[in-house]
Amino acid sequence: MIPNMTSKEVDGVSIVSLSGRIVLGEESSALRERVKSLLAAGKKKIVLNMSNVTYIDSAGLGMLVAAHVSAKNVGAALHLSNLGTKFHDVLQLTRLLTVFSVYDSEAEAIQSFGPAAAKA
Repeated sequence: MIPNMTSKEVDGVSIVSLSGRIVLGEESSALRERVKSLLAAGKKKIVLNMSNVTYIDSAGLGMLVAAHVSAKNVGAALHLSNLGTKFHDVLQLTRLLTVFSVYDSEAEAIQSFGPAAAKA
């Protein structure tokens, strides 16, 4: 099942809310394409809201890292919010918590871009 993705923009920040599983195959490619299209559209501030993600495998984690690197390469930032305990533990075990900017809530992730986010 392809994860449901909804996108919205708040104060110049692109928010992609995900639900379902992020696993090898269509699920992770759909997310990769969404991030790619946001970057191609010149979006520099992206938040992935993971509150409804039920499962992520190594391919899903790899895709998140690739999206993070792609964003960095074009001077954009990709932040994660609403991880949930299980997902947070996985990122901690894989040491990926040090790679990503992780926030407890979508609002915190938006604010993390600073006051400029409101004016962008």
